Amino acid sequence: MERTWQMREAKARFGELLRKTLAEGPQIVTYRGVETAVVVPIEQWRRMQRPARRSIKEWLLAPEARTETLVPPREQFARRPLPTFD
Repeated sequence: MERTWQMREAKARFGELLRKTLAEGPQIVTYRGVETAVVVPIEQWRRMQRPARRSIKEWLLAPEARTETLVPPREQFARRPLPTFD
């Protein structure tokens, strides 16, 4: 449950703001009635900062082999039965 805090209230009760952030999740801080900032737990912040995918530069410079993604898998075709000769 997100809660909205006025800047004055957040400043005066900062310890409570941090405890509520850890217990209930992100807390919104407003300044003159405008949502200005969000206080989030550090674990959530670090998850948000991690890139979802590796960049092309990281992918090309990675030490592990990348050949498995370059060649598409072969399809298995049904074979015709061999002809029988009398």
